[in-house]
Amino acid sequence: MTELTHLSSSGEARMVDIGQKGDTEREAIAKGKIVMKPTTLEQIRTAGLKKGDVLAVARVAGIMAAKKTPDLIPLCHPILISDSAIEFDLSGDDFIGITARVKSTGKTGVEMEALVAVSVAALTIYDMAKSVDRGMTIAEISLESKQGGKSGIYRRKREN
Repeated sequence: MTELTHLSSSGEARMVDIGQKGDTEREAIAKGKIVMKPTTLEQIRTAGLKKGDVLAVARVAGIMAAKKTPDLIPLCHPILISDSAIEFDLSGDDFIGITARVKSTGKTGVEMEALVAVSVAALTIYDMAKSVDRGMTIAEISLESKQGGKSGIYRRKREN
């Protein structure tokens, strides 16, 4: 049986020891979306909501979340993030696509940081627009790609 990396020999939760791993350049990209009424999307596009520029606030929230990932996810290592960016796709009629890209040079990957960034950006959009659309749905959050480290490159395969 494969040893579980986050459990000690006595079954207790533990942080994985990455001390002997070498530093490598790492990057992860995560995506997700938030589905809403077309009228809500239009208000966000035109900065017409009372709370202000939803996308600017969600972008900052996503970047901050990537930096705070070890405070949110137990057993995640604190890492030095060299770059974090959030992009929004407003090309649909009833959703906003969210992409987070996180980079680091270190001993462990940034997949969790990218996933947390997308999640918090989506939650921020929900929070800022809930007064006009409580039925919004956060969906399809996934790791799209990662590179660096011992396991190399991963790219999500899309089903058609």
